[in-house]
Amino acid sequence: MIPRDAISELKELTQIFSFVALIGPRNSGKCTLAQTAFPDKRLISLEDPSVRELASTSPNDFLSGFPTGAILNEIHRCPELVSYITNQTESGDNKGPFILITPHAIPFSPEKKEVPEKRIGILHLLPLSISELTESGNLPKEIDELLYKGMYPVLYETSIDPSNWYSAYVSCFLDRDVRQQINVRDLSLFLRFFRLCAAQTGRIVNFSMLAKECDISHNTARSWLSVLESNHLIFFLLPHKRNFNKRLVKTPKLYFYDTGLVVWLLGIQEAGQISTHPLRAALFETWAVSELIKGRLNRGLPSCLFFWRDNIGNEIDLIAEQGQTLIPIEIKPVESLTDDHCEGMKRWLALAGKEAGRGRLIYCGGEHRRREEAAIIPWRDMDALATRI
Repeated sequence: MIPRDAISELKELTQIFSFVALIGPRNSGKCTLAQTAFPDKRLISLEDPSVRELASTSPNDFLSGFPTGAILNEIHRCPELVSYITNQTESGDNKGPFILITPHAIPFSPEKKEVPEKRIGILHLLPLSISELTESGNLPKEIDELLYKGMYPVLYETSIDPSNWYSAYVSCFLDRDVRQQINVRDLSLFLRFFRLCAAQTGRIVNFSMLAKECDISHNTARSWLSVLESNHLIFFLLPHKRNFNKRLVKTPKLYFYDTGLVVWLLGIQEAGQISTHPLRAALFETWAVSELIKGRLNRGLPSCLFFWRDNIGNEIDLIAEQGQTLIPIEIKPVESLTDDHCEGMKRWLALAGKEAGRGRLIYCGGEHRRREEAAIIPWRDMDALATRI
């Protein structure tokens, strides 16, 4: 097993809360993390029909078998159990802690909505980060190889071919999650929609285009995007609200959490095809943005990242809020830099004035450099930035 940065945060949350929701995409390592952090706790899967039936029909009897808590996988299959866990832990009948594992949102029962989120610890676990790959000695030598392979743990712990694994992963997602969450008669149409989203990673969301290309309604397109978002396969990066007397774009940008999934959806068959692919820049940007978000989530922190774009095309890839200071971050998919690559940041720094901190520029090269407007960061050293932003 590759050691996970989030393990200390998980242990800390269980010292505060009687139960902790461990949320993230399937196969991101949630069960492995929970078992590593708490080897003495039993792992119970609510996907087992007999287990789920007992938990649903006799929840108090079910929970009485775990007086010191347990790891409950697929908790979204039995959402009413969360309220009973709350009652037992608050009454002292159960000492906990419980680790509730789910790929979706916190599964409160619709009949018992009185359970406020402040009474449950929440930790999001995404696929591996660059720091975890570096520390374990698994970081690929070339950026294109990393973009192709993606960051799911199984791809670094076994010799399975990434293309075969992502094919099975998507099939499982369609059968287990899409069918359960929404009424989609034609899964091939949903897969086409999924592929269209992959081609839009790193771009402003165009709901109308997605709907038109699949011949579905605007509302259906939004609903299907919500399914992808709730399963932690995509996320939306919001525009920063500070306008500096400029008219700003107000629509969010769409990103995938994992580039390997994007690569498979795009039909890229080997790492060597990425260098000349028209979406290489979007893939590199997607990877860099997701790395910075992982760095926040692994520490139990919410995202502080936005993008900035005015109505005439001036843009900063990322704005990180650090207290009252705004840190501009540019992402350039090039191996060598010229002065032109910093022009956009210079313009934004002039607009922001005292509100701006020193910028960062992430690129595909291998050397650190210092410029007046920004620190230049090679892709292999992204982990240092991700743990500080």
